[in-house]
Amino acid sequence: MGVIEAVINEEDFLVEANKAKELGNKAFKDEDWDEAIEQYTKAIDLAPDGCKEKSVYYKNRAAAYLKLEEYKRTVLDCDLALDITPNDPKALFRRCQAYEFLGKIDKAYGDAKLIHNLNPKDKSIEPMLVRLHKAVQAKMDEMSQTANKVQSMFDIVFNIEADSEKREKAADNLIVLSRERAGAELLFKHGIIQQITRLLKVEKDMKIRLSCVRVLGELSKKSDERAKLILTEAGVTFFLSALNCKHEEMVNAVEYAIQCLLDSISRFDLVKKWMEKRKDQKRMTNEERKQMRKDEELRDVLMKENAKELNAIMHVITFNVVSRTLTGMGRDSLLNLIIANCSWDKMRWAEKMLKSDAYNRLMEVASELSHYKHESAMEITDSTNTIAGICFGHLYDQMWDDEMRNKLIEKIDEFTKEALMDPSLESKVRITVAVTTLLKHAPDLGNSQLTKDGFLQMLLAMAQSDVYIEQLVASEALIAATAKKKDASAIINQGMDILKTLYKSKNDHIKVRALVGMCKLGASGGHDASIRPLADGSSEKLAEACRRFLVNPAKDRDLRKWAAEGLAFLTLDADVKEKLVDDEPAIKALIDLGRTGGQDCMYGVVTTLVNLTNSYDKQEISEEMIQLAKFAKHHIPQEHELDDPDFVDKRIFTLCQYGATSALVALSKTDSKNMKELIARVINAFCKHAELRGLVVQQGGSKALIPVALEGTDKGKRAAASALSRIGITQDPTIAFPGQRSCDVVRPIASLLKDDCTSLENFEALMALGNLATVNESTRGRMMKESDVVMSIENYMYEDHPMLKRAAVQCYLNLCQSPIQVTRAEGNNDKVKYLVLLCGDPDDPEVVKAAAGSLAMLTSQSSKVCKKVFDSTQWEECFLNLLANTDYEITFRGVVVIKNMTEAGKEIADRLYDTKITEVLQALIMKAKLDEGNFEKNELLQKIRPVCEASLEAAYKLNVIKKYAEAVKEDEEDEKLEEWAHHPGSKKNSNPAQLEPYNKGCAN
Repeated sequence: MGVIEAVINEEDFLVEANKAKELGNKAFKDEDWDEAIEQYTKAIDLAPDGCKEKSVYYKNRAAAYLKLEEYKRTVLDCDLALDITPNDPKALFRRCQAYEFLGKIDKAYGDAKLIHNLNPKDKSIEPMLVRLHKAVQAKMDEMSQTANKVQSMFDIVFNIEADSEKREKAADNLIVLSRERAGAELLFKHGIIQQITRLLKVEKDMKIRLSCVRVLGELSKKSDERAKLILTEAGVTFFLSALNCKHEEMVNAVEYAIQCLLDSISRFDLVKKWMEKRKDQKRMTNEERKQMRKDEELRDVLMKENAKELNAIMHVITFNVVSRTLTGMGRDSLLNLIIANCSWDKMRWAEKMLKSDAYNRLMEVASELSHYKHESAMEITDSTNTIAGICFGHLYDQMWDDEMRNKLIEKIDEFTKEALMDPSLESKVRITVAVTTLLKHAPDLGNSQLTKDGFLQMLLAMAQSDVYIEQLVASEALIAATAKKKDASAIINQGMDILKTLYKSKNDHIKVRALVGMCKLGASGGHDASIRPLADGSSEKLAEACRRFLVNPAKDRDLRKWAAEGLAFLTLDADVKEKLVDDEPAIKALIDLGRTGGQDCMYGVVTTLVNLTNSYDKQEISEEMIQLAKFAKHHIPQEHELDDPDFVDKRIFTLCQYGATSALVALSKTDSKNMKELIARVINAFCKHAELRGLVVQQGGSKALIPVALEGTDKGKRAAASALSRIGITQDPTIAFPGQRSCDVVRPIASLLKDDCTSLENFEALMALGNLATVNESTRGRMMKESDVVMSIENYMYEDHPMLKRAAVQCYLNLCQSPIQVTRAEGNNDKVKYLVLLCGDPDDPEVVKAAAGSLAMLTSQSSKVCKKVFDSTQWEECFLNLLANTDYEITFRGVVVIKNMTEAGKEIADRLYDTKITEVLQALIMKAKLDEGNFEKNELLQKIRPVCEASLEAAYKLNVIKKYAEAVKEDEEDEKLEEWAHHPGSKKNSNPAQLEPYNKGCAN
């Protein structure tokens, strides 16, 4: 059988592209901007490369983007059109409009001038040209005034003899100026970099030094040219010198400035804008994918061009991380910079560092002890060892294949072999500490060294030594080595007697470590109540020993940290959980330890809280699997009776009321994604209870959850988002999420509107988003601009689940306050039609109420929406359902819709009043009049009456209906009036004065 191949030449593609363009034009005329963009995009994809028609498609799509207020995309499409047909007036005009909306007045003025020069006879551009000229002139005047201010600020700040308070204030003003584009340019012209570098050599006022460093950080943002100039004139050593201090704010400011330099020189902004979209590439258009690839390729080119500067920064940082003259805080900052820039989408340092001795230097840092100083020791903080371990964990995660991972392990092997060859005490201690650090935070790397011949035996030998420091580090290493169950069983066989011997030591530091080792071995059975590695009652005795260390104020922080870690293992036992949570002094001591924010105590505090609240993952085991396990004689895990929900809830309430959230907030400032996940789990456990959510907000939980929900493990982000949505349901969003935070929380909460989330998570997210939509227009705007957010909300309006459907419609109601939502409803879609149908929902009055409220808001803002009501063939039945509803809340919303539609014009009013609606409105007025005689008036019914009267009055003014007397006079020759407008003398209406004086007139 032959194969027939269809050959489509470029002309055929162009024909199809033009068809798509025509469909786009039609959609554009119908004001369906989304459909227009889709068709123009299709035309662009079909059109052959180099085809001039492509310019038209780009221009047309730019016009649609302009209507949707997506000005950056408008500029991009106009640029692409101008690449094909330079000086095209339409493309220039649309780009000019977009630039003006973006606040880039000078660029807008440039385009307007070019249009005018191309066609001087065209008078239509002149008003815009005049307006932009005035704006540019005003900007230049402002810059001139700013220049004078800059000079006066320079005269104050850089004059050491000037008043200190004035200098500090002027320095703060320089920061504000540096954040503005025009201000940054003026500062550069005035030689700000040279001035700052000279000043910091002699300046002693820490506030002024801090402001100067922040100015450099702000100046380097969003400008690679400025960043390179700062790097050239100031140099990396200048920043290292500023970093070498014990002032936390200064260290943070210098770290931020260095990161700004790296991001600007490497043009990280080119890939940052795609990071969120890359997570769900199915939603990306072909054009977006192409643009993303172009941006990535452009960044690769720029990084190669700037490789000298970028590599210089990396080498200086990795070289100085072991500097013996650097402060501990400065060292932590350098480690944080390595963590931030090791990934492939940042600076790719993880791979580049394999070509230098950087990993060897990091192992040196990991081998340091804060409480014991060798001759060659460097200054570290209590958190340095933990940060170094986390750094290795991040670096190992960036090794994308076995070959890369093996290269990293070889680097670690080199350090280990060199250390083991040196028989000195310092060398043995260093390698033990380094491997312990890896075992804690990068277990795969640590296990690669632990399994080396003789290493475990060396640890056991050191633990039995009489030398204090050997016992100390060996006991820590044995604790870290029992991370895996097989290692724990091996050490139970070999090391339990050694740990018991160490526990008898008179030195508390040895004793507490031996205690933690026994705790960890005793907890190797996990949550399974049927597995008891140690004798019954041993866990409680160990917990009591840990408690004594924890609550004793005379004990130093290191001892309390280890006591907390011991409890982290022992609280896997439900008996220990119950005893601990009833021990107020112990719980408060644990929380106080967490409030210090030290990363070295983070594991013990957070893990203990996870165990106490049962926030860990639980494996769901079906009855069928249990029966199969019994048949196969396999072990079946058993849950302790003290882990029943009632006991867990009691523990949760106790911990939250003691202030556990404040400890978790202090510890959340970590780079460890796993720790962030555990913190989110505990706070989410608190937030399951509505009574505790206020305490969580009060103690800063809502603020700490947002960064965790945006960046971390998938489970961590989900737990944080769930906690945020629960807070958003019952707490005032203006208090829980003040300022910009109300916008930042939208995307995390909306991430729960997915099929792989539970129905409860979907419901809570919809409820929270509904509350957030009431905050302000900025928050609603964020929800609108995140198209997947608003689309997900609308999709849930079609759900079969009644609670999800209700929550979605209520959320939609609050979004209708936004003019953006009005524009969406006006488009070529069935949104209004579906709202009308929901007004007739027979099952859920809350859905009817929300749908009616949505229509009331939309019709009050748009006559187009009023017309679209008639798209539904059942609009009359649905409206009568509103007006005749027994719930006056629903009725009130219905009469507001009628009023809005009446005021939209005669054409709409004619169709509206050519139904039974006139009689129903009159009946409602009569009902309200009768209600006036009641002792307790119905307030809602009294609110309904003036709206009905206003509707009828508006219809009368439009000549849609007539007053009763006018109708009678006009029809006096008729033998019988219509049923709804009886003659005054008829038996059916013996008291005509009680009727409203309106009657439907004949339509003209």
